[in-house]
Amino acid sequence: MNAASRYIAVEGPIGVGKSSLVRLLAQRLETEPVFEEVDENPFLGPFYKDRKSYAFQTQIFFLMSRFRQLSALAQVDLFNRTALADYFFDRDMVFARLNLDPAEFTLYHEMYQLLSRRLPRPDLVVYLQADTPTLMRRIRQRGRDAENGVSEEYIDKVNKAFNEYFFGYKGGPLLIINTSQIDFVKNPGDLDQLMAKVTGTVRGVEFFNPPSSLF
Repeated sequence: MNAASRYIAVEGPIGVGKSSLVRLLAQRLETEPVFEEVDENPFLGPFYKDRKSYAFQTQIFFLMSRFRQLSALAQVDLFNRTALADYFFDRDMVFARLNLDPAEFTLYHEMYQLLSRRLPRPDLVVYLQADTPTLMRRIRQRGRDAENGVSEEYIDKVNKAFNEYFFGYKGGPLLIINTSQIDFVKNPGDLDQLMAKVTGTVRGVEFFNPPSSLF
């Protein structure tokens, strides 16, 4: 499948570099990227300080925001352009299972099922992996105010939840890339490698473990 005419979603845990990669790929493919509305969520900062009290509000905001954004992709002419997003709708379920209590999850799941049926599925999901210390370092480096209260324990749980989800992923072509030993933002060679993999043909599940570029 040619990257000139498809919908690609880049996924992974918090801090792995989804938005950075989508931004760089979009520049090379000359397309307009879709970024999840993280900074717009008024509950996210309080959530990181008190997850139990703010989990449901945080999740519902993301659910509706992501649905609204991805619904617009149904109007995109994918025969003439690439759609690139730094998430896909299933991301919402990964966090819901991790953060909501049983009663909240039951209500949330009903809403999720109704909305998910109305959205396009990605032609390719790119799952970026990194170890938890690397994720924490990247989170600190980008310095988002809302993430000041995030703990390494929580990020580790998120990381494990994503690994578990994608271990059993059956939704279509999946490219899994280990990013712990590369820096595709600063090293053009790393980005070249990822660009070649993402725009190539992926059938089933494919793993890519690029050689280290960090010294």
